[in-house]
Amino acid sequence: MDIVNIINLAGGLGLFLFGMRYMSDGINQVAGTSLKRLLEKLTNNRFKGFLLGLLVTTIIQSSSATTVMLMGFLNAGIMTLLQASAVILGAHIGTTITAVLIAIDVSAIAPICIFIGIVMIMFCKKSTKRNIGQIILGFGILFFGLKYMSGDSAMGVLKTSAAFKSFIMKANNPLVGLLVGGLMCAILQSSSASIGVLQALALQGLMPMNFAIYLIIGVNVGSAMPLLLSSIGAKTNAKRAAFIYFIFDVVGMLIFTPLAILTPYTSFLTNLSANGSVQVASGHIIFKVVTAIILLPFVKYIVKLSETVIKRKEHDSDFRFLYIDPLHVGNTTSSVAQVSSEIVRMAGIVRENLELSIQAFNNGTLEHAHLIRENEEKINWLNSNISDFAITLTAQPLSPHSSEYVGKLFHVLIDLERIGDHAMNILERTERTIEDNLAFSEYGMADVRKIYDVVIKIYDLSIDAFFKEDLTASQKTEVQGLIKETQDMITKALDDHVVRLRKGICHTAQGVIFTKLLQDLDRTGDHSYNIAKLAKKDTELISQL
Repeated sequence: MDIVNIINLAGGLGLFLFGMRYMSDGINQVAGTSLKRLLEKLTNNRFKGFLLGLLVTTIIQSSSATTVMLMGFLNAGIMTLLQASAVILGAHIGTTITAVLIAIDVSAIAPICIFIGIVMIMFCKKSTKRNIGQIILGFGILFFGLKYMSGDSAMGVLKTSAAFKSFIMKANNPLVGLLVGGLMCAILQSSSASIGVLQALALQGLMPMNFAIYLIIGVNVGSAMPLLLSSIGAKTNAKRAAFIYFIFDVVGMLIFTPLAILTPYTSFLTNLSANGSVQVASGHIIFKVVTAIILLPFVKYIVKLSETVIKRKEHDSDFRFLYIDPLHVGNTTSSVAQVSSEIVRMAGIVRENLELSIQAFNNGTLEHAHLIRENEEKINWLNSNISDFAITLTAQPLSPHSSEYVGKLFHVLIDLERIGDHAMNILERTERTIEDNLAFSEYGMADVRKIYDVVIKIYDLSIDAFFKEDLTASQKTEVQGLIKETQDMITKALDDHVVRLRKGICHTAQGVIFTKLLQDLDRTGDHSYNIAKLAKKDTELISQL
């Protein structure tokens, strides 16, 4: 095998890997949001989760990509580890679709797919159609690369290599096969690609099943390496998901290695078909299916094992992300979900500060002043760091829906941070009231309580509508009515306050604080309404974001 053959082999392998990645990215652009919603709705049952994992991975052709997506959803709090584990089992089977397609040899249509994909990418105006073109182009490149890699100018030349033929015909050491298979997958970072290489060799008659079976087992164990590496520095549940993926493959190795050594399992595979590629695909599929079926009833215990082995971290500081994993921005769908969950957390802290600051004013006490200030620091930290992460996210290829949603999230962050500032203003006005020993009339205090009750209702309705991505006509009418009610109540409260000033019931010093506090509540309602308006899709609004 000379340098030209090596270059041809490397080029074909490069096209194969690029085509697989390019197609997977296109599928995520087209179906990423839908897959997220499916994962949210159908993972409450482990059998449904198993089938969903099979379906999703059959579509995107990568169990690692599915598991990375799940790791992101775990970080975002969308699903539990038990739910994710069943999906991972299904993903193990779904990833075999590439081997099936290679085995039935659809490479003849690769040039047509490449042509159609390029035409769609170059001439279609709608992004969805361009993304579909990307999927078709990636599919074509994948199989064009496979055909080139297995051709006479690349792997085919190994037929004339006496040294290679001598090695491959004598190779039957299980340990060597496991190590070579695992190393191959660790280098290529894809079990589908590694099995594809074995199938390409088998097409040339250079991969006897008595050795290939151990390579297949090794490849499957090695497929966990990219996930284990990506989980370094990740959050606890993400590490556990990678560990569970590894456990599944190790159990498969413990089942099939003795089976291949002690039984006529290899002969069974060779009797299925005379086509070496089909034999390799069959061995890969059986490994995945049998392991998944055996382990599915024991998912709960595997999760407990992962929780025992990987302990939850104890953190000293609250100034950290609970859902976002800054080290992993690989799957944009799960990353957007993480950002959303982190902003929900921020919205909860903002609401707590509003509640505590009004309580402090109503009760004339600074009991929770320290907590309010600590919360304000968290709000500012989250605003800054979520924004930074979201900016890195916008540099990734996003679907139109995700791009629109991330644009809205920036505006929500701004409004939440300003509402937090108004809560701090209320605390500071309370501190001045206590420091100057000022007292407010019973009527004024009652007005503040009534106005706050309406404002916090606006806030809750707005946050709920935005994160459900739906502001119904009745909700919009309700929020608008509450905004009008707030403005009318504030106008009346100010008028009544002027009357009390004239009667000497209230005084100027209290009046300044009272007026500014009402302004804080008014602005809180306005910022909340801004969030509510973003819940509804609005072409004109989105174009301004």
